[in-house]
Amino acid sequence: MPIEMQMEHFAINADDPAAMAKWYCEHLGMRVVREGPEPVCMRFLADASGRTVMEIYCNPPDQVPDYAAMNPLLLHLAFVTSDVEATVARLVQAGARPEGEISVTPDGDRIAMLRDPWGFCIQFCKRAKPMP
Repeated sequence: MPIEMQMEHFAINADDPAAMAKWYCEHLGMRVVREGPEPVCMRFLADASGRTVMEIYCNPPDQVPDYAAMNPLLLHLAFVTSDVEATVARLVQAGARPEGEISVTPDGDRIAMLRDPWGFCIQFCKRAKPMP
């Protein structure tokens, strides 16, 4: 009998979770669904569907990874967009920086990688064939 699991959330450790969560809400349409006090200052953010949740927190005993130094293929958060170019332009205006050029895969997917203002890599995809 197969085990059926649903993902609840994934988490990233960050220096300033409140500011990072605010940026994701303002510029990526996410919303805070739960939050906690200092020093952890965790924020659970839901995407537009309400089904995918990420936690941004600061765990003082642990070092915050140097996200800006990581290869984007090692760790990134991906969003679907209907217009990759417009999304990139808008987010660059909001403080993100491009990580390479917009590319097209052999399957016809348009993909862009950006770094948020804290260096965390975000991918934006327009899939030729949408994911489920």
